[in-house]
Amino acid sequence: MDMKSFSDYQFRFRQKDGKRWIFDRFRKKYVILTPEEWVRQNFLTWLTVEKGYPVSLLRVESNLMLGKSMWRFDAVFFRKDGSPAVIIECKAPDVPIGKESFEQIARYNQMLKADYVIATNGERHYCCKMDYRSRSWVFLQDIPDWKAISESVSD
Repeated sequence: MDMKSFSDYQFRFRQKDGKRWIFDRFRKKYVILTPEEWVRQNFLTWLTVEKGYPVSLLRVESNLMLGKSMWRFDAVFFRKDGSPAVIIECKAPDVPIGKESFEQIARYNQMLKADYVIATNGERHYCCKMDYRSRSWVFLQDIPDWKAISESVSD
């Protein structure tokens, strides 16, 4: 993966109520700085700065009803037509990306039907292209640039 070091990006911080907060440039508000939030802020910044993903087509931490359960996805990039292109699941650096992470993102994607899914803990990143005909996903060697994603059509 050609990711830059997370320390390369500049963020605004503040202390409040004994906690450290980070300014979320995507939601345009301060949020409590947790290890998972650190990964989310850095990874989304990397995607928008290095890979050309459009901030205007991003939704961060939105609720999703699946059956009678309420779920909250970390981030989704949409195409201009409103269809989900990429769903992203972020974990804290000490949380391994494994079967549970992919089961979680698969549950979200049952409803969203994004063409790509990405799981990251800030140290390891997995990107899969969905193949809806065979009901499977293909692991990619790298995370595609937005241009490649926005031009691809789901199977």
